[in-house]
Amino acid sequence: MAGRSSTPAIGIDLGTTYSCVGVWRHNRVEIIPNDQGNRTTPSCVAFKENERLVGDAAKNEANRNPTNTVFAAKRLIGRRFSDASIQSDMKLWPFKVIKGNDDRPNILVNYQGVEKQFSAEEISAMILAKMKQVAEAYLGCTVKDAVVTVPAYFNDAQRQATKDAGLIAGLNVLRIMDEPTAAAVAYGLDTNDVSSTVKKDVLIFDLGGGTFDVSLLSISNSVLKVKATAGDTHLGGEDFDNRILNHFVEEFRRKQRKDISSNPRALRRLKTASEQAKRILSTTTETAVHLDCLYEGIDFYSTITRARFEELNIDLFKKCIETVKRCHEDAGIVKNDIDVVVLVGGSTRIPKVQQLLKDYFSGKELCKSINPDEAVGYGAAVQAAKLSGQGTEEIKNLVLIDVTPLSLGIGGLGDITTVVIPRNTPIPVQKKVTRKTVEDFQSSVMFRIFEGERVRCEDNNLLGQFSLYDIHRAPRGETKFNVTFEIDNNGILHVSAEEPISSEKKQITLINREGRLSTEEIDRMVQEAEMYRIVDDQFKKKVLAKNSLEDYAYRLRKLAKDDKVISKVPSGYLKYIAEAVNKMINWLKHDTPKEVHVYNSKKKELQEMSSALSGMSQCGAICSDADGSNSRSDIPDHYDAKEDYYDDYY
Repeated sequence: MAGRSSTPAIGIDLGTTYSCVGVWRHNRVEIIPNDQGNRTTPSCVAFKENERLVGDAAKNEANRNPTNTVFAAKRLIGRRFSDASIQSDMKLWPFKVIKGNDDRPNILVNYQGVEKQFSAEEISAMILAKMKQVAEAYLGCTVKDAVVTVPAYFNDAQRQATKDAGLIAGLNVLRIMDEPTAAAVAYGLDTNDVSSTVKKDVLIFDLGGGTFDVSLLSISNSVLKVKATAGDTHLGGEDFDNRILNHFVEEFRRKQRKDISSNPRALRRLKTASEQAKRILSTTTETAVHLDCLYEGIDFYSTITRARFEELNIDLFKKCIETVKRCHEDAGIVKNDIDVVVLVGGSTRIPKVQQLLKDYFSGKELCKSINPDEAVGYGAAVQAAKLSGQGTEEIKNLVLIDVTPLSLGIGGLGDITTVVIPRNTPIPVQKKVTRKTVEDFQSSVMFRIFEGERVRCEDNNLLGQFSLYDIHRAPRGETKFNVTFEIDNNGILHVSAEEPISSEKKQITLINREGRLSTEEIDRMVQEAEMYRIVDDQFKKKVLAKNSLEDYAYRLRKLAKDDKVISKVPSGYLKYIAEAVNKMINWLKHDTPKEVHVYNSKKKELQEMSSALSGMSQCGAICSDADGSNSRSDIPDHYDAKEDYYDDYY
């Protein structure tokens, strides 16, 4: 464990649809509200002509600017463009996904007047950077260290890609933590089961916006040990929304004889309505959807019942239960011996999901005591406190033992995968195997690393490959190699190999696996992220300066209409003020964005007017600026003599 840090470390739940950030303060976890006062932030990024929006503002932009508003990037991270799941999602996303280097999916948007490609890591980094900013605004200090959560069933590439996203966002990722484990920490501390000497077997059922995990843990004596995990990194609320969306698209096609699937804006509006309908159906049995001018001026009106929603998604709901069964069977535990079933993730609010789960466990009551939206962020904050040495003794004594979700092995003769580390092996772990040459007098040997549960190599996921050269030449089978598989605390795999007979030991570590960002790409993205931050800050300053000028103009116009001022100031001068202010307001309504100094200069002109006006009316306190300044200058008493005074500016 690291020593005590001088600045707080935060925990970030990087979700598919919403993200959450927490911190350990005052001997407890505080879930940090964002600038809108919300405790969760939409995992959404929108690109406009002159600015980039992240979070609530980006989600609000989705219906107006669908092709440049990116959501659900977590479904892309660490995956290949050719994956069937990516190809399926692309049909319903209003934004465009194209094939990038090494078959990586890139998101194509229009930003600052040009087409720009972003990787899923970059989009995720923008969301992480937003959560970092939320925390810094709340804490009043710079934040560097963070624990970031991922689905337990994320594979090696997805975990590494998430860690790369943290690096691009300017974070030092202390640990990549599994979401169900983080939720188990929240449950254990909430119920005090962590410190109990009585062992409990707890099943975490985590159904979120885009991913689904089930983990079975034993909890006692400050030790949380994961016994087994199962899941689907492409199953969640997004899929339920899409089923409703497809239902409505078909209904529109049937009733109006028109296909809206190729219209991004109509599709985005209908997707938003579908998500809202899903949420409403968790508390009522029927809801209506009404969208004006959905497509070619045609209104859309429909109703959907909870029963119809359940029918549309019943196969996905049953798939969740099958995953639960696989998890506890892998752990070697009978379902009736499980003590507690904990619900985590917003999609667990769906009544049918709860009913199926309760029925599977023979009527056992489900634990709903922890906040399903915040539990993962809570657990991540606890782990961040532990790793940074900032928690209480109870937190410092907490021991988390995770497992690897997928088997890892080496490809061999006959295209057979030899498993080195079986799935559900506790991590961190290191295992060594010996391999031999397969041909006489070989000069080199290649190692192919796979993850998955199938026998044939081609049915598993190739993580990468590397070779050793100039090895000891000998007849087949005489030259041996020691191959080491090591999974670290983040669940990330490192593989090395050496040939001990030769005078020089040959060793290589698999650090740039296929599909991963290279060091050069990460460095470039870090620099670009800083550039985008600077651009965003500059735009924000322009907006603030413009708003300040506009606010001052309206206050000055109101002051010029005050009875006390009218009775003491010459009418010609009041007319001069009114004309100048109205011109300023009209210019603000129609201007293109200007530099900060332009707005400040124009505000200074108004301040000089208000200063003279204050002197005439002896009401300086009324028109003093927010900062207390009230600079004076000699403004002519008669407007007619200076009628064109402001014409050069408008």
